[in-house]
This record gives sequence, structure tokens and C-alpha cells, in this order.
Amino acid sequence: MTKLRVLVVEDSLTVRMYLCELLESDPAFELVGQAEDGKQAIELCLALRPDVISLDMMMPVMTGLAATEYIMAYCPTPILVVSSSVNRGELFRTYEALAAGALDVIEKPLPGQDHWGDHYLAMLKLVAKIKVVTHLRGRRAAQDASPIAPCAPASPRQTMRLVALGASTGGPSALVEVLGGLSADFPLPLLVVIHIAEPFGHAFVDWLDDHCVLDVRLAVARGVVLAAPGLHLQVRGG
Repeated sequence: MTKLRVLVVEDSLTVRMYLCELLESDPAFELVGQAEDGKQAIELCLALRPDVISLDMMMPVMTGLAATEYIMAYCPTPILVVSSSVNRGELFRTYEALAAGALDVIEKPLPGQDHWGDHYLAMLKLVAKIKVVTHLRGRRAAQDASPIAPCAPASPRQTMRLVALGASTGGPSALVEVLGGLSADFPLPLLVVIHIAEPFGHAFVDWLDDHCVLDVRLAVARGVVLAAPGLHLQVRGG
């Protein structure tokens, strides 16, 4: 069986050793390298070409966001963000990393989370399966892009009443690109369901709202409506 080659990037020695022990206990993985800051992460990614990267966000020398932007531009590799970010500014950096090409995010382990290690290894296996491409985050490209035109009028028998978008692992990058390209006069309500768990879900709504001209909010009557984390989204009675 071919093992998944993993690069662990984490500035906390305690957390880094824990993650490495998890990987070394599972025969499906091969730990190919460890880094304690974003600069080392880039150097090891270019040298080792891992199958997947476990990446912290808040690190010295170079942050996880800066490392993500560089890696996805010059050495595209599946990235799982492992973050303990709780304040708004740090959460927004995590969303920027997802927009830059990181595929998913999980919270760092807390005391008493007995099954966290199983979830972590399962997430690494999941993101490693996803094909990534070069992801150049140029502000010029975003500025030069023309807004997506409103939908063409439909025939009476095909009148559209709403647009529904669904996204799973890797979805935030595509979602912000689509929503950011819509003009303020987009004529239909948008409903969005995306795979992102707490503590990252609610602040993600605010971050999306900052990146598009349409209102983005949790399940209400108008604007871009997102399902709350852990809940389904239903449309009933019109």
C-alpha cells in the first residue's frame, strides 16, 4: 500500500509532537518532515513534495496564510489547516488561506477530545484525495474581472425563483470567487450550504460579506443566505 506522505507545520513543539505521533501510529501515513514556521514549510514542501500538508496559521517568521499563498502558487499541494484561532482577525486569516487554496480546516485538539486524532487522520486522507491546481491569488485579477451578468430572462414556464449553491471540502475558494463576481443587482436570492464546522462557521459569514457586494447572512429572508453550522437548510411555503 502506498503511504500518504505528510509534512507537519506547527510552531508549538507539544502540538507538533502530538501530530507526528498520530501519523507515525497509522501505517497509512509517512511523516516526511516537520516545520515550525511558514518559511520552513515552503522550503520543505519544495524539497520533499509531500502528498498533503498539516498547517498551523499563527506562526513566527511567516504565517500559515503567507505560506499557503506561496505553496499554492509555486508548489500546489493539498493543505489541511489545523488552527486554534478564536478571535475575528485570526479567523479571517484562516478564511483567506481557504480562499488561497487550502482545502479544509479543523480546530486544534482540546483536553478530553478522545476521538480528535481519528478525525484528524481522516481529514488528512480526505484532502489528500483532492486534486489541486496552481492558485494565483492576484488582486489585479479580481479587480480586472467583470461582474457576472444577471441571469437572462427565462420563459414563463422556466421562471427561476432562487439559486442554490453547495460546497464541501475545498469549497470556500470557489464560493468567494462566485459570490465576489456577482453585481449588486443580481435578481435572485442565493442559498448556500457549505461544509465548515464551528468555531469557524459563524465568522465565515462575516468574512464572505466583506468579499461581495451582496448581503451575506445566516438563514434569513433575503440576500445570500447560509445554513448555520450543523443545521440543514429548508425552503418551505415560498
